[in-house]
Amino acid sequence: MSSLFCDFHIHSCLSPCADDEMTPANIAAMAMLNGLSAAALTDHNTCKNCPPFFYHAEKFGIIPIAGMELTTSEDVHIVCLFRSLSGALCFDEYVSSKRPNYKNNPDIFGHQYLMNDNDEIAGEEEHLLLNAADISIDEAFYSVKNYGGICFPAHIDRQSNGIVAVLGDFPSQPAFTAFELNDNTSETEYKTRFPLLSRLVKIVSSDAHRLENIKQADFSINIPLPGGSNQNSALNKANMIIDYISGLI
Repeated sequence: MSSLFCDFHIHSCLSPCADDEMTPANIAAMAMLNGLSAAALTDHNTCKNCPPFFYHAEKFGIIPIAGMELTTSEDVHIVCLFRSLSGALCFDEYVSSKRPNYKNNPDIFGHQYLMNDNDEIAGEEEHLLLNAADISIDEAFYSVKNYGGICFPAHIDRQSNGIVAVLGDFPSQPAFTAFELNDNTSETEYKTRFPLLSRLVKIVSSDAHRLENIKQADFSINIPLPGGSNQNSALNKANMIIDYISGLI
């Protein structure tokens, strides 16, 4: 078994509420400096900065996972993680068709920068990414699975867009296999309130919008990992992580 320090909830400069310094290269470099083994890029309602993140994560020895923080029609945040970059980008197209096309105002909400492999600005997303998609929690659960991914409620211990704050409960359906805490000290409180959580995988992530907020090496998962350091090995390791969150190992 290998112990992997992870952060599965990080925003790049494509999220309008994130600092412009949250470029894919800077995120991968900070993850390495913080002692992380794996990191997921999870911008609001998009996966479009995941390809350059994969490029830079490989250079810094980080296991990259393509992800998204989806805002459902109930205004609940759901972390979506995918087994492959291609699956994530296909899900991105699906979500794009379900998002309202309101133009972003960078002066109010912030820029939404699309980056290239040189960590340069390649463009800017025109439509605001913060709005809820026309996808329910149930639809999100099954749609993510169809694209080869896993999803779970984000920061359930926060009032803003947390599933407990919005619904007043942690539902038994859909059958999530994991949940995310923003503050690990809230674990006992939430497991007492919702005994179902004791049967699920606990994830503690940063929801970082600034480089200094990316997690230090303080949350880990223990899984059997294949050896090697090439790209295929990184993909295999990412799949093992998804299996762990799915409750398969």
